[in-house]
Amino acid sequence: MAKVQLFVTCLVDSFAPDVGEAVVDVLERHGCTVEFPFDQTCCGPPAFNVGYHDQAKAMAEHTIRLLDATEGTIVVPSGSCADMMTNHSPELLAEDDALLAAAHRVAARVREFSSFLVDDLGITDARAACHGKAAVYHPSCHGFRNLGIRSQPESLLDAVAGLERLELPDAENCCGFGGLFSVEMPEVSAAMMSTKLSNVEASGAILLVGIDVSCLMHLEGGLRRRGSQIEV
Repeated sequence: MAKVQLFVTCLVDSFAPDVGEAVVDVLERHGCTVEFPFDQTCCGPPAFNVGYHDQAKAMAEHTIRLLDATEGTIVVPSGSCADMMTNHSPELLAEDDALLAAAHRVAARVREFSSFLVDDLGITDARAACHGKAAVYHPSCHGFRNLGIRSQPESLLDAVAGLERLELPDAENCCGFGGLFSVEMPEVSAAMMSTKLSNVEASGAILLVGIDVSCLMHLEGGLRRRGSQIEV
């Protein structure tokens, strides 16, 4: 059985623990032994994205030291956090040779959840069912642009029994969340979200699916304010 380390992310842990439990269920169903490093904290994206690199460096160092002491693939249900550990933690720790080497070792082991299922385990049918629903997939920016994640979630959705995947107009456009961007520039963020939500509604879907809880929380809040019954 493959051993994996689950890095569950702050938002999943705090706002969507059922997502973390579901990730464990799917991994175990497909033969993985799941371990959870209990000292995990934020890996640093909020601070990093707004230029607080000293704070982000401290969080990255803690995360890298913690995960470097483990074994197996590090599975992350978030493109944003997977991108942070793969591409940005080594940048932050570049001045310390030992930490940089550890960051590269960890980066080589990190996989976003859907990418791990499809690209590493060769699974496109996760034996899921969702009868009588039409869905659209929103590709989050960090996962799509920085990690190349797009076909993997779509392949998994296409194999869900009873689910019809529809095309989302302008799917590759940002939803407007962008971490603290949505706090610092709320008017711009809301305008981007409004365009995205109009496209979701125009698709005819009753289910919106994504791989980042951050984007989905943002979009779900917008849908609820519109009075929409679309599930997220």
